[in-house]
Amino acid sequence: VVPPGTVRYGAHLEPGVVLMPGYVNIGARVGSGTMVDTWATVGSCAQIGRECHLSGGVGIGGVLEPPGARPVIVEDGCFIGSRAIIVEGFHVEREAVIGAGVVLTASTKVIDVTGDEPVEITKRVPERSVVIPGTRMKKFPAGEFGVPCALIIGKRKESTDRKTSLNAALRDHGVAV
Repeated sequence: VVPPGTVRYGAHLEPGVVLMPGYVNIGARVGSGTMVDTWATVGSCAQIGRECHLSGGVGIGGVLEPPGARPVIVEDGCFIGSRAIIVEGFHVEREAVIGAGVVLTASTKVIDVTGDEPVEITKRVPERSVVIPGTRMKKFPAGEFGVPCALIIGKRKESTDRKTSLNAALRDHGVAV
């Protein structure tokens, strides 16, 4: 934990977690080998897997109430880009890559645009998906406007793995990250 990084009593960090000046709230769990970068926050009861990277300024939402509310889950090996926000029980599956500035809420439409027709997904990002911010058109009484969505533009490739594993490579060679 790099000062002024803070881990609240009742949070659990497995051995090997690197917490830059960020914040992990009560009840949260962060898996081994994960990097919580500068000013990233992990909200109460959020579950972050092993070997993840939460880039600078990432906001992972928390949930203490109501009882039975779903926590945010980020599975093993995920890369979450700078200033991304993941809240309201959203589930990011294994090794997904969430681009900088993506906002994922319970009402965010995740649209897979890799096939002939767009496919909408709710409250989760499938494993190894590469996701970027997008806009979809929606009609309102005052007219049609673009509203935020998240676009799945492909699956994680070896070249993506190399880019997202830089921190792991530096740690393997004893370089502080």
